[in-house]
Amino acid sequence: MKILGIETSCDETAAAVVQNGTDILSNVVVSQIDIFAEYGGVIPEVAARSHLEAMMPVVKKALKDANCTWDDIDAIAVTHAPGLLGSLLIGTLTARTLAILHHKPLYAVHHLKSHVYANWLNGVPRDGFIRFPILALVVSGGHTQILYMPAHNQFEIIGTTHDDAVGECFDKVAKILGLPYPGGPSIAKAAEKGNPDKYKLPHPRVENLDFSFSGLKTAVLRAVQKELNLPISHPSHDLKNHLSDQQVADFSASFQKTAVDILCEKLDLALAQHPEVKSIVLAGGVSANEALRKALPRAFSPAPYLSGDNGAMVAAAAYYEIESGVKSTDPYSLNIYPRISIENK
Repeated sequence: MKILGIETSCDETAAAVVQNGTDILSNVVVSQIDIFAEYGGVIPEVAARSHLEAMMPVVKKALKDANCTWDDIDAIAVTHAPGLLGSLLIGTLTARTLAILHHKPLYAVHHLKSHVYANWLNGVPRDGFIRFPILALVVSGGHTQILYMPAHNQFEIIGTTHDDAVGECFDKVAKILGLPYPGGPSIAKAAEKGNPDKYKLPHPRVENLDFSFSGLKTAVLRAVQKELNLPISHPSHDLKNHLSDQQVADFSASFQKTAVDILCEKLDLALAQHPEVKSIVLAGGVSANEALRKALPRAFSPAPYLSGDNGAMVAAAAYYEIESGVKSTDPYSLNIYPRISIENK
């Protein structure tokens, strides 16, 4: 079964053709990172216009790279939740139109589900290795959750963030330190030359399996101000002008270690509460972080190039929806949901 997957939830315009949920025949991604690096974050209106310009060329290239015609495509899958409203509209309108024109079944996929199913990609069926029940640690710029999966296409949120997602925290800390957007790769690179034990940062006290990263961001800010002997009223955007390269490296390493430790502590607690779990998977953009991967050697994780947003993961998720008996969506009535829980999908 060959599925065309379309992804436009944020700032990547992506399309891919995947066979049987595992074999990537093509995977085309047009990123807007260069555009938003100048602003230090995504501007929703600009993102939507960029998707509009890139969408059809990306779809056409995905088909060409896969050596497929529309006759070869068995279904179309598209991200319809959650994400930026304008960005989701471009992807879903494209998928709906193509499904109608080419008489293909359409599957509407939740973004976090796609990130989880990136672990089944790479051309090798993973069912023999990833065994249920599963704990999925979803870590990205917009989400930080622990999901319990008793079987394919079944999700229970057992832990979530009360405020900032861990990827968002990386971005905000990078801004304090004067590092470029996106913050995750920038901090990871700077941390290579830093001492992770230089600055002691607190672990938020949050009950059960939930997270909170807003306080960690503020703790970094206060630690930087203290290190520079500046008052807390000193503007955060100016701190980078007073930091040495070594201080930036040490703060990056200390912050990264603390964030990874917090994630691992909660995952360990989740495993203690669910001893029946047989596999752990990482999902989302932050799953590409090498420090996190090294801290969780038993966890499965996508190839780094599949950790970020891409169409292949959407197609893979749709394949397992089909295998689980999920019916296709009416392309004439498909709606988008900028904010909706994976449990409601």
